[in-house]
Amino acid sequence: MDGSVRTAADDGLQSYNRGNESSLVSALKTLLFFTIMMVTLPIGLYFATKAYLFEGSMKMSSSDSYFYAAIVAVLAVHVVLALFVYVAWNEGTTPKGKGKHD
Repeated sequence: MDGSVRTAADDGLQSYNRGNESSLVSALKTLLFFTIMMVTLPIGLYFATKAYLFEGSMKMSSSDSYFYAAIVAVLAVHVVLALFVYVAWNEGTTPKGKGKHD
């Protein structure tokens, strides 16, 4: 054969490869999103809560505001990690009633 004949198996393999590529792109987008969130959210919350909440609104001393802002940043890290695990665990699953019917 000259390779110009396509079979049903070839069509199935190509759709399988497209499915793998789309799931890989989706996984990489998810990873990139949570990586950006892991870097920016805790650092941003640390400085924002230190300056505006603890020192600004609550009139805490600088050393106390360092401590409490660090706690907020650590909590933010835990929230981002928990959300990442939740999204990664549920990625690729279809909700009941929304799947393809063969």
